[in-house]
Amino acid sequence: MDMTPTIAIHLSASLAAVLIGPVALWARRGHADGARPGQRQHVRLHRAAGYAWVTLMLASAISALFIRDFRLPNVWGYTPIHLLIPLTLGSLGVAFRALHKGQIRRHRIWMTSLYVSACLVAGAFTLLPGRFLGQWVWGGWLGWI
Repeated sequence: MDMTPTIAIHLSASLAAVLIGPVALWARRGHADGARPGQRQHVRLHRAAGYAWVTLMLASAISALFIRDFRLPNVWGYTPIHLLIPLTLGSLGVAFRALHKGQIRRHRIWMTSLYVSACLVAGAFTLLPGRFLGQWVWGGWLGWI
């Protein structure tokens, strides 16, 4: 598989989401529904980083629809990792619905879970040797060291 524009968009959005996600999660740690005394909230930073992260996750999920791999076990070119697309979109929907209803704790749980599952766990799976990024990192990019 070659680095196509679609893969470049997906990779860029995904890597940026991995980096921005912790900022959004950290900035709102001291929320009122059980905040620890002395913790400071950074509401504007939380919202800015959160909206940026959601935008990046949407870009990542939508671009993934156009990335297909017919070499791995698949259905019409979609591999098991593509199951994260509806998981991501659904989780974002549930998280924003919870926020709209004022269910802050539920919103936080869904967003944290989505970051861990879609960014960290899925990110780790993309580094497997048979995957595009895994081949690039372990075989090509780090191969010269």
